[in-house]
Amino acid sequence: MAPASDRLRHLVRSFFSMNEGRANYKVIRERIISGARIDGIHICLLVVAMLIASIGLNVDSTEAIVGSMLICPLMGSVLAMAYSVATVDYSLLKQSFFGLLTQMVLCLTTSTLYFVISPISNTTSELLTNTSPTAWDLLIALAGGFAGGIGTSRKQEPSTVIAGVAVATALMPPLCAAGFALSMKNVSDFLLAVYEFSLNVVFIAFGAELVMVWIHVPAFKDLNNDGIVTQDELDEYRRRSNNLRWKLVVGTLAFMIPCILFSARVVYQSRQQNGGDLFENKDTYEVELTSRELQAICPSFVRYSVGVEDSYNLQEQTIEQKVVATITTKATLGNAAKKSLELLVRVHVPQVDQVDFVEAESK
Repeated sequence: MAPASDRLRHLVRSFFSMNEGRANYKVIRERIISGARIDGIHICLLVVAMLIASIGLNVDSTEAIVGSMLICPLMGSVLAMAYSVATVDYSLLKQSFFGLLTQMVLCLTTSTLYFVISPISNTTSELLTNTSPTAWDLLIALAGGFAGGIGTSRKQEPSTVIAGVAVATALMPPLCAAGFALSMKNVSDFLLAVYEFSLNVVFIAFGAELVMVWIHVPAFKDLNNDGIVTQDELDEYRRRSNNLRWKLVVGTLAFMIPCILFSARVVYQSRQQNGGDLFENKDTYEVELTSRELQAICPSFVRYSVGVEDSYNLQEQTIEQKVVATITTKATLGNAAKKSLELLVRVHVPQVDQVDFVEAESK
């Protein structure tokens, strides 16, 4: 009888095994290559999806954004990149990478043209959300890529899983935000949006690649496709494999650095706004989001804060509390501008009792 440790090891392996229900390796490869193929229908779907996403971000419509992500065909190229890295197939890697780059240019062109033509030029909350890459976006992309890899490797068609991954990881909205930034000639927001898109691509591919390695997809060793793997081809495969994996590890770690810095800033700001208590209090006044919106519509904006102030009521001899918002600007604002900013504050903080405007002291 086998020892208890061997039985336990066998039980754990069988529990985490992905071989049950796995599609044939040939089917997986054909499915990946088919999903990454770019033709006329693919381009039409891409442009239409980008147009819907741009309209959704422009008018703050979550339904339109989700719909665009469901029909967006970008995920095929990302999964092909993951598969090509797992199998060390340089030819497929180049093809899928340049295919993704081509689609990215088409998406940026479509979204930029839309926002140039659109009469609505205000920065919505959806646009702001997609220019703020954080570690949480990274984790969602990694988990989504893992789910996408599992779906692609199953016998049944993976369309439902891939659609769910597309919505969860949100590839389209950052490209829309980048197009909006281009139309407004805002270089910093453009770079942030492109970085968020790239971050999603890298970690979706990384998550899917983990699955491909886990299910032992066969490596691409027959470099000249003659059906025979020679010793020279085997040596070249090993060299390429080691080289690619080192580049992948170093590149991924380097790519994470800006994301970690952004996340640290978000955590710090959250602690500052919540009195140093990150986990028990929430940003109930949406200070960060409101600050970014105020900055977008007011060139002289400096900072924004909301807090509860105590005031003494002489008549009733009681201490009352009121919610006071303070907007600091570089220059004195006119009554119309103040009214516009106050309306924006009241959208996020309906319970605000008083909105004060302060002019920053010049140094």
